Amino acid sequence: MGLTETLQQARKARRLSQLELSMRIGVSQRHVSFVESGRSKPSRELLLGWLETLDLPLATQNAAMLEAGYAPSYTAAPLEDPALVVAHQAILRLLEAHDPMPALVLDAQWNLVRVNRGGMWLAGTLVPWAQGPMNLLDLMAHPEGFLKTVTNLGEVAPSILVHPREEAVVKPELLPRVEAVANLIEGRLGSVRHSGRKMSPVMTTRFATVHGELSFFSMFTTFGTPQDITLESLRVEHMFAADAETRKTLERLV
Repeated sequence: MGLTETLQQARKARRLSQLELSMRIGVSQRHVSFVESGRSKPSRELLLGWLETLDLPLATQNAAMLEAGYAPSYTAAPLEDPALVVAHQAILRLLEAHDPMPALVLDAQWNLVRVNRGGMWLAGTLVPWAQGPMNLLDLMAHPEGFLKTVTNLGEVAPSILVHPREEAVVKPELLPRVEAVANLIEGRLGSVRHSGRKMSPVMTTRFATVHGELSFFSMFTTFGTPQDITLESLRVEHMFAADAETRKTLERLV
């Protein structure tokens, strides 16, 4: 995707008109139109502000800067890099502190990059056949994956799809995986829509396992104002027992 397509799609995804965007970044609507059509090239400073205003992922911002002929603005150090040691240690402490409840770290592509003991136990219980590097979207799209064990899929399906679809707007490379998940869900349920009935304040997912039904809800932790692509991409999912039986099962078995 070129610079003009990136800027146009990101603006439309944010539901901004060219006029609204021009007012936010301090240029004329005409100049916004010229840049989006490729008739003008933005300065480095203008493009930086433009991309930040559209709240694009740092990796996408770097790619846009390169498309415009400028040096990228952000680093992408591996999590083991000495520069990220403090952040890495913080992640490990979060995971350890959450045991025996499952906690896992996902990157921008939904790859599983770190997991605690509770998360390893849950993955081994739900998808014992999975080996090697794991991708959460792939595990949801697999016919024998996580979603096969969800007993309230009709209730949680819209929520399962909403975040991946939102991310795919600014990360088009996710779209094939997201649509694979959607196709599997729709193949089992038909059309996926909100039922209209009153929903619980916290969405609970229920899994059928050899240890009985396990129920969880989730919270996510991300880094505030990250200045590295790796850190920005990471999010920690903390899964909490939604009932006493689930809590007791994990405390006994993990």
